[in-house]
Amino acid sequence: MGTITRNAANNFTTGGVILPAAINDASVASLTELENVAAGGAMNLISEQTASGSASIEFTSGIDSTYPIYRFEFINMHPSTTAQFEFQSNASGGTGYNETMTTTVFEAVHNDNDSEALLRYKTDNDQAQGTSYQNLTIATGGTDNDNSCSGTLEIFNPSSTTFVKHFIATVQNYRNSDRSQINYVAGYFNTTNAIDEFSFRFSSGNIDSGTIKLYGISGS
Repeated sequence: MGTITRNAANNFTTGGVILPAAINDASVASLTELENVAAGGAMNLISEQTASGSASIEFTSGIDSTYPIYRFEFINMHPSTTAQFEFQSNASGGTGYNETMTTTVFEAVHNDNDSEALLRYKTDNDQAQGTSYQNLTIATGGTDNDNSCSGTLEIFNPSSTTFVKHFIATVQNYRNSDRSQINYVAGYFNTTNAIDEFSFRFSSGNIDSGTIKLYGISGS
């Protein structure tokens, strides 16, 4: 028993914490459940906000060095008038949502009646070292109650003080009551400062309804 006790003790720090090397396929017998352990690449809900006639939705906390990737999910964002859904950010300590970015944008479009089907680059929607809000949709109709857009935005390593901040967005848009339009947006914030705040809005009018969820992706 002395040898077993000594071997077991080697699996702990002097503070009584189990060492990573002590956990392996042979060290736990008849394991049926392990709670509160985030799997690699697990999505962890940080916060969510629901609009109701809101000028914008802003996330001013929860984005730090905890996760290497942060993901926003947009669920049925409906504007008060036909407008573009868009976003910007603040670097740590910054204000005004006007960080410098360079972006690239293309879209795929298909009409209900099959009269139009195309894939095109949108030179009028990208930015080259711009500080404006970046479009995530070309236009979302607000005149019909069933029009909305849904999609995702991922920001990579926003707390880095070494690299620029890359992002990728994919947003599906129901436009003009007869068109499926998916928008692909990617780019980078040209700053080595940490980015910790994001703002979402429509280019005109309010966000009548819709929910935005913020997740951190662990182990990625």
